[in-house]
Amino acid sequence: MPPKIKKLKAKLEKAGFVYRNAKGSHTRWKHPLAPEINVTLSGKDGDDADEYKIRQVDEAIAKVQEIEHARTTLSNNHPLE
Repeated sequence: MPPKIKKLKAKLEKAGFVYRNAKGSHTRWKHPLAPEINVTLSGKDGDDADEYKIRQVDEAIAKVQEIEHARTTLSNNHPLE
């Protein structure tokens, strides 16, 4: 059974994404570290998530994690003095 839209929203929020309401049942999610990465979800919280929505959320979270990892690595290699 596929996850619900509500669960995808919780995953995005936990990963640091913030949302803005859009028209109807749509929500737009962006991450403060990478505003170019955005996810638009449609549907009510209790609706089953389509496979492409699950994939889109997972890919967006993975990209943000890569950016966070790169920033951490850079700051560890070049500490500010």
